Amino acid sequence: MVKQFTYRGLSLEQLLEVSMDDFIKMLPSRQRRSLLRGLTEAQRKLLRNIRKAGAEGKKSVKTHCRDMIILPEMVGFTILVHNGKEFVPVEVKPEMIGHYLGEFAITNKKVVHGAPGIGASRSSMYVPLK
Repeated sequence: MVKQFTYRGLSLEQLLEVSMDDFIKMLPSRQRRSLLRGLTEAQRKLLRNIRKAGAEGKKSVKTHCRDMIILPEMVGFTILVHNGKEFVPVEVKPEMIGHYLGEFAITNKKVVHGAPGIGASRSSMYVPLK
């Protein structure tokens, strides 16, 4: 049996019906404060684009807005979030509600060092060359 998703005791269908004010009251304090202060112009534009894409039947939207809180109406979309170099696809799932978009688009990568070059150090004298 598959466990059904709930957020603070409400299913996704119920969350979509709840007013924005009631949903904001369910969020943790940091996210609640952020939404109560109002959306920035970039966040408003992202919401507008998501609603427009939903009406047109598209499921992906590009954005630089990493500080947007994931809302129930975003579930099911693929949001391409900029990480400073490229757009990382973030497929929004119900479990992500209440988190920031930037949490799912990591901005740094693990450093992978190559072999030392010729003359790099005394120890590189013993690295076999091809």
